[in-house]
Amino acid sequence: MSSERVAFLRADVERLCAELVELAPAVRLRVLAELRDAVGEVTAPALASAMAAAREEGWGLRRIGGMVGLSHEQVRRTLAAAD
Repeated sequence: MSSERVAFLRADVERLCAELVELAPAVRLRVLAELRDAVGEVTAPALASAMAAAREEGWGLRRIGGMVGLSHEQVRRTLAAAD
């Protein structure tokens, strides 16, 4: 189910990016940077929370990192920053 939601959201983002092609490079770069930052602001805390929940269930740092595409050290730093 969640993969369908991600696919739906991805399609919206792809549509937005396709519309931006017609804009001047400076405007396109600004909008894309704004989009990247907005997505990061939403997903970073959610990801940190999910990592903390996995850790509370006894998952190791490497296992968590493997699930999210991060090194165990990046996971450790993320969890430390969230405390």
